[in-house]
Amino acid sequence: MSDLNVARTLGWVSLAIGVTEFAAPGWLERKLGVSNHRGLMKMLGIREALRGVSILSQKRATSKLSAGLWSRVAGDAMDLALLAAAAKKSRRPGNLIGAIAMVAGITLLDVMTAERMQKHHAAHARASLS
Repeated sequence: MSDLNVARTLGWVSLAIGVTEFAAPGWLERKLGVSNHRGLMKMLGIREALRGVSILSQKRATSKLSAGLWSRVAGDAMDLALLAAAAKKSRRPGNLIGAIAMVAGITLLDVMTAERMQKHHAAHARASLS
């Protein structure tokens, strides 16, 4: 799979996660064993969906695509911090640990893809200057 296809797949993943966070915050709260965070979940969903739209709007390696991917990395860091904070209060620690492991794995893929797209964009920009 090409780097661009991986980036686009991550865009679709962002869109799916965002819609889920926005449309089903209560379900997510129950799965994670937390409560009283529906507003936060909805805001995280909007952020995630907008990142997905930003990534999917790009058809080639551009600075906007790189920025969208790096914004996924920043969002992953925030999500990991929120999940770690929730771990202290969760009634379902196994589910929460699973979510942390999933986000950590996706973060690794996000970092690798963002770096590759940034390199592709930089190489393309250098080539167009020559």
